[in-house]
Amino acid sequence: MNPQKNKVMIKKVSTICLVIFFAFACKKKETTQPTPQPSTTTGAAAVCPTCSFPDTVWASTGTGAKLIFKFKFDSTQVRLDQFGSPSTVNTASNAAYSPVFNGMSAHYIELSSTDLTQVGQGKVLFKAAETTCGGTTAITFCQSTVVKDGDVFFSTPITAALAGTYKWLRVSLAYQNYDIKVKTTSAGITDGTIASFVGYNTYVTKYKMKSAVMTPTTGGTGNHLQGYWGFYTKVFTVDYFADGQAPQTTVVNPNPNSPIPAGSCLVTGAFVTNANPTFLTPLVITGNETQDIIITVSLSTNKSFEWNELTHDGYFQPEIGEKPVDMGIRGMIPKY
Repeated sequence: MNPQKNKVMIKKVSTICLVIFFAFACKKKETTQPTPQPSTTTGAAAVCPTCSFPDTVWASTGTGAKLIFKFKFDSTQVRLDQFGSPSTVNTASNAAYSPVFNGMSAHYIELSSTDLTQVGQGKVLFKAAETTCGGTTAITFCQSTVVKDGDVFFSTPITAALAGTYKWLRVSLAYQNYDIKVKTTSAGITDGTIASFVGYNTYVTKYKMKSAVMTPTTGGTGNHLQGYWGFYTKVFTVDYFADGQAPQTTVVNPNPNSPIPAGSCLVTGAFVTNANPTFLTPLVITGNETQDIIITVSLSTNKSFEWNELTHDGYFQPEIGEKPVDMGIRGMIPKY
């Protein structure tokens, strides 16, 4: 594919007339404090990451019983707004689609005991690699682990340090890759792929869309704030690419007593059991477990890809100026 030149523009690679234009639009370490907002760095220059692309399999370490987290992407799970209430799409101006997920990564995981446990004051299990190479603190995309539905995205040995009773799970989501349906003038309805960077700030130099390697054109390589997206499709063997910046990202937090940092993607959900998923049941860890505890982190992908609808037909049509406006996950239910 030829290099991209302008901020939001797709180059025509062959004689096929398909012009797509958009008007605008976390290896792993532990910590005790999330970093929801980027901060300017001073002093010695940062060492920039030399990795290429994220891992696709979580590297488990340690022996004995483990606390294991797996993703589940559910398009039938209730669609929620930022406060945890059922949400519909404003069809007067927008449309939305339930995408087919190829993978997702997480940047931060925390267990919270009570409604009043503030962010960072619970049991912080994981925080992914970060860098200041781009000038401010950002998630290092190429050192993250992007996994598919049903796969492990984090595990840790169960020790006495994990003992406690936990009502809430907080997971900061960082990156999404999924497929959608796209309407084109020349090929009709076809498949497209979205790369969605929903973390607070992400250092990105390149990323894959199917077999194609993309480099950011909007904002160039380096740090990209929450909402940066890339789009890819192939029409009659020809590759097309565009990128941009969505104006907002819905982040669901049904616990008003513990607000999340502005600009973060720290999704909050209350624990339930697999046997009774409609009844809130805190997770109890004694620290003496002899068997694994598996947490299925069920994420609502119910119309999670939302765009401005210019032609009201329910299809994303980038070539007429339709663009993503919200790519936030629409709720989380942690089950054990």
